[in-house]
Amino acid sequence: MKRTATKAGRGPAKTTRGVMKAGRGATGATTTPYAEGFAMPAEWEPHAATFLAWPHEKSDWPGKFEVIPWVFAELARLITRSERVRLIVRNAADRNHARSVLTATGVDLKKVDFIVAATDRSWTRDFVSPLLVRRGAKRGARSGRGGAKSSRSTAGGGLAAAHFRFDGWKRYPNHKQDLVAGKAALDFVKATSFEPVITLGERRHAVVLEGGAIDVDGEGTLLATEECLLDGKQARNPELGRGLTEQVLRDFLGAEKVIWLGRGIAGDDTGGHIDDFARFVSPGRVVIAQELEKKDPNYAVLRDGLERLRAARDARGRRLDIVPLPMPAPIVFEKQRLPASYANFYVTTGSVLVPTFNDPNDRVALGIFSELFPSREVIGVYSRDLVLGLGTLHCSTQQEPKV
Repeated sequence: MKRTATKAGRGPAKTTRGVMKAGRGATGATTTPYAEGFAMPAEWEPHAATFLAWPHEKSDWPGKFEVIPWVFAELARLITRSERVRLIVRNAADRNHARSVLTATGVDLKKVDFIVAATDRSWTRDFVSPLLVRRGAKRGARSGRGGAKSSRSTAGGGLAAAHFRFDGWKRYPNHKQDLVAGKAALDFVKATSFEPVITLGERRHAVVLEGGAIDVDGEGTLLATEECLLDGKQARNPELGRGLTEQVLRDFLGAEKVIWLGRGIAGDDTGGHIDDFARFVSPGRVVIAQELEKKDPNYAVLRDGLERLRAARDARGRRLDIVPLPMPAPIVFEKQRLPASYANFYVTTGSVLVPTFNDPNDRVALGIFSELFPSREVIGVYSRDLVLGLGTLHCSTQQEPKV
């Protein structure tokens, strides 16, 4: 995900006590999605569409960019079998190029909506930062406790957006166009927008969060890593600490229970995104990547994640059913380890798209997902070239829930 430009990571700042200021909805009334009955649904729940962004940043895939538009076209072809695609393109020239490639790949253009907006990169999971929440989504056993109170709903419709700030993974300074493109996606959906803002002393802090940093079960439980959100070199909001971070995740995404894992996998330039190694596949059930080679840098990280999951309970008080996923053999390009993982799968309304890497474990991973999603078609999508950009299928997609 994410390339080109100098690194701009900063260490954790001194923790400060803060006060939550709820986001402001389109009506001007101050409230939160949680108080209005919204929560983030699970990815396997029905979608209206999937956001993609047409790739153009050649330095993300040095020497291999020519094949990448065709990978995105194949993604669009598979997604449009069961839902629409909202395709973000920079300009008319990119739209025409995309139309040509999509048509050659067999995509029905009647199922594609083009959104014209300048972008820096094509990782919509992260820069389409209005994470969409739906009214009436299920909650955990503790529903109704805590959170802001509202005697009357101020947010119209069944869909709203928690519009977090995008800062280039606290690493890349060239992210401003992606930030604006996320707003263009929000404008297209026409959902009520809530902006998570915290007051720390005299300073207002716009909360940073990307879609790849979290994973939800649709029943009030959320997975995240401490490295990404709390204490890593690229920690997004270290000033908030654990308590305020959990409050934001509850009030804006409906997460009544956060299960914290430790660190992300080797090669991940986001600083600990959860979607590279641990994901919900149904309420109470989690897949986590497993590395068997003790000398591999991922061995200890994934072992620690497994132990934390074994000790955890979800928002409904259940112990988790944990399903191990194999890892492909390490993929290295010009001495750089790439974050190849089967956990970066994407669930559409009708299928499960799983990254494959010309590895013997491809077949094992596809078999596991076929058992976990018996009512969906499980499809392997070749991603050995795509992962050169430091992300694969889940990083490239962002769902719009159906209401």
